Amino acid sequence: MTTSCAMSHDAHWAARYADRIATAEQAIARLRPGQRVFVGTGCAQPLALVRAMAARPDLVDTEVVHLLTLGDAPYANRELAEKFRVNSFFIAANVRGIIQEGLGDYTPISLSDIPRLFSEGRLPLDAALIQVTPPDAHGRCSLGISVDIVKSAAENARLVIAQVNPCMPRTLGNSFLHVDDLDMLVPVDEPLVEYSPPAPDDVTRRIGEFVAALIEDRSTVELGIGGIPQALAGFLKTKRDLGIHTEMFTDSIIDLVESGAVTGAYKTQDRGRVVASFCLGTRRLYEYLHDNPKFAFHPTEYVNDIEVIGRQYKQVAVNVALEVDLTGQVCADSLGSRFYSGIGGQLDFNRGAARSDGGRAIIALRSTAETPAGRVSRIVTRLSPGAGVVTTRGDVHYVVTEHGVAYLHGKSIQERAIALISIAHPDFRAQLLREAVEAKYLRPEMKDFEGRIVIGPPQFRTSMVLEDGTQVTFRPIHPTDEPRMRELFYALSQETIYYRFMTRTHHIPRREFQDYVFINHRSDVAIVATLPAAYGEEIIAIGRYYLDETTNFAEVAFVVRDDWQNRGIGTFLLQHLETIAKRNGIAGFTAEVLKDNRAMQRVFAKSHHRVTATPAEDVISFRIEFR
Repeated sequence: MTTSCAMSHDAHWAARYADRIATAEQAIARLRPGQRVFVGTGCAQPLALVRAMAARPDLVDTEVVHLLTLGDAPYANRELAEKFRVNSFFIAANVRGIIQEGLGDYTPISLSDIPRLFSEGRLPLDAALIQVTPPDAHGRCSLGISVDIVKSAAENARLVIAQVNPCMPRTLGNSFLHVDDLDMLVPVDEPLVEYSPPAPDDVTRRIGEFVAALIEDRSTVELGIGGIPQALAGFLKTKRDLGIHTEMFTDSIIDLVESGAVTGAYKTQDRGRVVASFCLGTRRLYEYLHDNPKFAFHPTEYVNDIEVIGRQYKQVAVNVALEVDLTGQVCADSLGSRFYSGIGGQLDFNRGAARSDGGRAIIALRSTAETPAGRVSRIVTRLSPGAGVVTTRGDVHYVVTEHGVAYLHGKSIQERAIALISIAHPDFRAQLLREAVEAKYLRPEMKDFEGRIVIGPPQFRTSMVLEDGTQVTFRPIHPTDEPRMRELFYALSQETIYYRFMTRTHHIPRREFQDYVFINHRSDVAIVATLPAAYGEEIIAIGRYYLDETTNFAEVAFVVRDDWQNRGIGTFLLQHLETIAKRNGIAGFTAEVLKDNRAMQRVFAKSHHRVTATPAEDVISFRIEFR
């Protein structure tokens, strides 16, 4: 961005405020050794001021405080470690090395709490180096693409030095400082730092697709930093009337707005506006934001306020993690004892979304990571030594990897362990299962299911709409469905139980329920019909087939809860199982049906394939040959 696309401002501002104008070197000369200096955030980092500060030879024992910064950080240099002490609230690549060497520092804190460190004097600031637009006719300068904690820092620092750049877009919202509150003005006409997230790979796209499935139309969405939230954006274009309330966004927001997916029409607060505290992007984004009334930039103390977030309808928080243990503890800021990033707004938005009516708090991560020692699982029995917990096991809700979705909130340790092992990489599931048994997270008999924790393919998923408009979802059975299967069984009438199991029983052993849910989804396939429930879903029907390898025919059976019978669910289940079986090269189905079970007989008779019915003493043997 150059002055050829200069943003609107008072053309005579330099003359009007000539008494405060200085070069970067002259302004930095106001700093004194031993002071604490704040540096502006992200792509709005005031690089000319930073370079002048790092070049000043007599500026010793200076503490440099900042959030995420993406420009050069010449002060974070081993040779300058005696002069400058880095103290970062969120660790970016430009300071990660110096901090991991122990020559810099990291302050773990939620974003929503940082402004009070400044305002209450717990972390007093001697100076703030920031970047703003030139003042308008009313003397107002916009903080542009980074309002976040910068506004609080500027309002509480004893000395405010502003790099005044016509390339900074004038963003709207609570993003303005009056020029009279700026002590020194340093005119600089240079492009802003630009950021382009890496193109999503197959793994991040798969995670993005799973997360997108959890986001309903009219939801308000927060997209955290990282490749996964950005990959998600590509799957949101088909949604309708989404709102955005997020601490940050990237260029992907443009396509979401332009596609019509994001309108903000149903937001509880700031209706019709995309709300953020900062953004990371390219010149295309900066030009798009200039004076754009669809966007409102606000300070962190508003954007990350848990109560503000919680008041939004269907607020969805999407954040990332580095490691999750089998009890649900989420590590997001360190690799073991090596600090890597920061707490950021994860806890703010996780808790806020959990309070929201219809909200969802989502943690996403790749199932594995590459290390010098080889590939490791990010789903672990215990967090790595030194790893910090950002989201506690009591706060966690959804965890998503490229292998599926685990819902943990309100679930027991055993349920959590099974759910998380199910979405771990297949190469590590057996090891995790053994370790979970050793840790007493799982019952000892669970060792027998080693190698059987498998998630059904997503293409097995489908849905139907009943005559009354009810949508029923059909999906592969999941290892975490054991409690729901028990609920289904005990909801069946004795007649339905007799027709399905050909025996009159009031109880099924736990082991049999486990055999229902731990299957391989190849020779043994089970599909459940579900409806949304207050916390997750309820199972109202199940269909299953078992393949006889010697004949290439599979025995099929299914049951529908009494209050949902005679509505076409059984017929749909059979047809869906037929589709799956044919895709797997199976020749046909067999089934044994009691003579009195006329409803089931009618279901098989409706098959579009060749059906043979052979009566015996009490049962009719059906054989369905696929065409």
